[in-house]
Amino acid sequence: MISIASPDLHQHDASPGTVETTPETTIFRSRLPDIPIPNHLPLHTYCFENLAELADKPCLIAGSTGQIYTFAETNLLCRRVAAGLAGLGIQQGDVILLLLQNCPEFVFSFMAVSYLGAAATTANPFCTPSEILKQFKASGAKLVITQSIYLDKLGNGLTVITIDDPPAGCLPFSVLSAADEATIPEEPIDAGRAVALPFSSGTTGLPKGVVLTHRSLVTSVAQQVDGENPNLYLKTEDVVLCVLPLFHIYSLNSVLLCSLRAGAAVMIMPKFEIGAMLGLIEKHKVTVAPIVPPLVLALAKNPVVESYDLGSIRIVISGAAPLGKELEEALRRRLPQASFGQGYGMTEAGPVLSMCPAFAKQPTAVKSGSCGTVVRNAEMKVIDPETGFSLGRNKPGEICIRGAQIMKGYLNDQEATLATVDVEGWLHTGDIGYVDDDGEVFIVDRLKELIKFKGFQVPPAELEALLISHPSVADAAVVPQNDVVAGEVPVAFIVRSDIELTEEAVKEFIAKQVVFYKRLYKVYFIHAIPKSPSGKIFRKDLKARLANAAA
Repeated sequence: MISIASPDLHQHDASPGTVETTPETTIFRSRLPDIPIPNHLPLHTYCFENLAELADKPCLIAGSTGQIYTFAETNLLCRRVAAGLAGLGIQQGDVILLLLQNCPEFVFSFMAVSYLGAAATTANPFCTPSEILKQFKASGAKLVITQSIYLDKLGNGLTVITIDDPPAGCLPFSVLSAADEATIPEEPIDAGRAVALPFSSGTTGLPKGVVLTHRSLVTSVAQQVDGENPNLYLKTEDVVLCVLPLFHIYSLNSVLLCSLRAGAAVMIMPKFEIGAMLGLIEKHKVTVAPIVPPLVLALAKNPVVESYDLGSIRIVISGAAPLGKELEEALRRRLPQASFGQGYGMTEAGPVLSMCPAFAKQPTAVKSGSCGTVVRNAEMKVIDPETGFSLGRNKPGEICIRGAQIMKGYLNDQEATLATVDVEGWLHTGDIGYVDDDGEVFIVDRLKELIKFKGFQVPPAELEALLISHPSVADAAVVPQNDVVAGEVPVAFIVRSDIELTEEAVKEFIAKQVVFYKRLYKVYFIHAIPKSPSGKIFRKDLKARLANAAA
């Protein structure tokens, strides 16, 4: 059972954009006013609330086949899959595991569990068999919906449904999609019940199940797309790019669920390939492109982009990892017609903490490098990571968030839950950042990723942004290397776009732009930076390379 000491978020009468200051705490709130959020509703009811007026409009576009599902067809298939799962014995409180590439069946399956009051745990198909088995067991999943190419990653004795031709021992997806939707059990669903169970990335520890309830996700989606002036203004004629993996909460929430609620079409790609993505953007006239820094890098620097018409894009959202100002400005030059900005999220936060107000129906500009402002109906504070004391504007510290959108807790891990969400309901992100005079949020780095050079803090993200601005650098990552004198020194791993680029040239390029303690100690050239599907750098892999080299 989940146990979390977190009081309900109290309602505040403070005007939007203001800062509430008590002798103990400075609280930052959105520029936008709070709105009524119907977070008593189950997720499916909320997302399909406007189904009658959207019924014949395109909802899902399968990029690989061109097949289009209307909102009515999508909703019907979600309900049929729910009935099929119920026929296999899935009921309220049960968990199913989705091991799928992006595809319409992912959508039907995820929304189906909402109809049943069950939950979906979403797994990365690139995980190892042991990692997938651990997630299956830890989540208590009753069955798996997958593709036949991933069957060798699953153990024996599992109930498995494949969306393609089922091998022996597996059930076809038609067992679900051809079921009678009228047989869905009519039982009330508590908004406090889990509906999504993503596992945190594990880049700073062992993966843990994050319990997101109907209330969590409805609140988070509403914070983005609801209200007379939504922070993320999605129009019913919009086509939203879905190339980011749906097993990741950023894509699941801000791409799929937000689009369903707002009535926008979702153009689904099974995986990223630059040429295919650009071709589909051009063909389907994609208007909204939620991406991550590696895709920003590709759009900004890859010459193939010039061969495609991307003039339909009006919004580009970057999330999942900090983005440097130089790369942001390079993309603006490539797509001058588009509003570009960053959001800031964390799986445990539901996931969105802040969003660029340039995406709003009544947009306001933000500074380059900003992650926007705090989402509405939530509170943010910044604390000294050593003392826990609240900090004011322009003072970097650990970012904390409070609101109905945050996780209920870690699955069956009360100790980890209480270490992350304190008794006042503040979720401690482990991210270092600050809020400036205009209420804009800036992320400096991960608390556990800061490099300590003789006591000075060296943020890897700052150096990475500078490195990527070099015309001969395609990608870069910076990690600490242990040093007897300094404690830690910054070391760079670089992917070159020009083979003639040298270590000394890189060091000199950085040394001219930073204070002495941020200068690079060593540069290694590699073929690719190891990253998660959401674009986060696997720093532990790079640190392991350093350790092996020193052994």
